[in-house]
Amino acid sequence: MKNQKKIDLDQLFNQARTHNGWLNQPISSEQIHQLYDLVKMGPTSANCCPARFVFLTTFESKALLKPALSSGNIEKTMTAPLTVLVATDQRFYDQFAKLFPHSDAKSWFTSSPELTQETAFRNSSMQAAYLILACRSLGLDTGPMSGFDPQKVNDAFFKDTNDKINMIINIGYGDHTKIYSRLPRLDFEEACRIL
Repeated sequence: MKNQKKIDLDQLFNQARTHNGWLNQPISSEQIHQLYDLVKMGPTSANCCPARFVFLTTFESKALLKPALSSGNIEKTMTAPLTVLVATDQRFYDQFAKLFPHSDAKSWFTSSPELTQETAFRNSSMQAAYLILACRSLGLDTGPMSGFDPQKVNDAFFKDTNDKINMIINIGYGDHTKIYSRLPRLDFEEACRIL
């Protein structure tokens, strides 16, 4: 059992990498459903679940995204088998009758736009991280990105909705010849305090 835990940690963290190039292997709709079934189980504040996912699998859908991408993100996005737009539902609280039925949690947010926006962004970001870990647990690689014009993405994909783009994640089977050397991380003493 101890060896299995080590393998899992390596797959999720220690050996996992951010990918910039992809093998020509498709991702099935069954795999996409399996990913979401894992992501939806991750905790969020008051079970608010504000992330909304748009899975881009076709050339046509990615062509809509291309003008919004920074130049360094175009090729890796156009060649990824799957690109996910992780958006934030600004009215996530409309789902509280289903998601948090034991309290009137909706009233917590309808009176405070600042709290609503902060909660939505924080929790959709956590759900994006869950998506990355779900991918890694299923043997897929990821390349999360923030190099894009959010207004262009919102205009192309979320017009007339309550959703706003948070981040973009490319998913596939990574081409290990196209990754950079692992970059350093901050030591415990540089990033942490114990009080």
